[in-house]
Amino acid sequence: MIPYFTKEQVSIALPYAKLIPALRLAFTQEIISPKRHAHSLSEADSSSLLLMPVWQPQGQLGVKLVTVAPKNTDVPTVHAVFVLFDTKTGAPLALMDGEELTLRRTAAASALASSYASRHDARHLLLVGNGSLAPHIAIAHCQTRAITDISIWGRSVEKSASAAKIIREHAEFPAHIRVHVREDLAAACHEADIICCATTSKTPVVLSDYVKAGTHLDLVGGFKPDMREVDDELMSRATVFVDTYAGALAEAGDITQTLANGNLAKSAIVAELAELCADKHLGRKSNAEITLFKSVGTAIEDLCAANLVWGK
Repeated sequence: MIPYFTKEQVSIALPYAKLIPALRLAFTQEIISPKRHAHSLSEADSSSLLLMPVWQPQGQLGVKLVTVAPKNTDVPTVHAVFVLFDTKTGAPLALMDGEELTLRRTAAASALASSYASRHDARHLLLVGNGSLAPHIAIAHCQTRAITDISIWGRSVEKSASAAKIIREHAEFPAHIRVHVREDLAAACHEADIICCATTSKTPVVLSDYVKAGTHLDLVGGFKPDMREVDDELMSRATVFVDTYAGALAEAGDITQTLANGNLAKSAIVAELAELCADKHLGRKSNAEITLFKSVGTAIEDLCAANLVWGK
């Protein structure tokens, strides 16, 4: 029988201290990740199926399958599973919970990018958005910078308080770090050294006026061309890094809309994560620079995480 790794088993297998360096190595290797496939299942309820294949010629093959059913009420609207195969034989090796895998690899990639793009003396992390990804981002970033304070802002103060509680009680979270719930976003941004946005907003949430010199921004929430987390002015002020050029230029609204508006040149996107990991670009150049990492996700991260879960 093909083994199935539950959410809990995936979580145990992917501590951030192990996953982040594994991702750093994966981005320097030959891994083939074709464009994801999206299929509409029903126009009436906007349900869809997403297929994300990825393989390593001398390693494993994987496919993440995601179903989205927006009108679900008693069950989650998104379900995901990752299937791992042996590339040489084609034999299936394992099934694993795709949601936990995605949350962890997304947060790990965010922290990995920060290790190149944020200031080395960054201490204050701001989370904009209080959903399921927020605690993962907080914990992952504590692996790459000596964070002392974490602030959380969201449209619901109650949800922010709940996220803060999850962070404080997490086994991987350093007990000495202070966690605050914030209601004034502009003030919170002014105080932060790293701002991580994980929202599904279609209008800018963090504005240029909120952000001081030397800040690093991490945008992980907007994964469609019609989504925005920051405004054009902030995009034009920043040195921009992306997880992959192909994904960012096709799907990241913060980039595609600013390009279309004439407020960003493609040349302003200075490196993708693979180039940073291979030391082809050194990342941040000065303490005064505003840096920005935009990610929409790549199956390279899924395969790396799945291999760790599988234990190979």
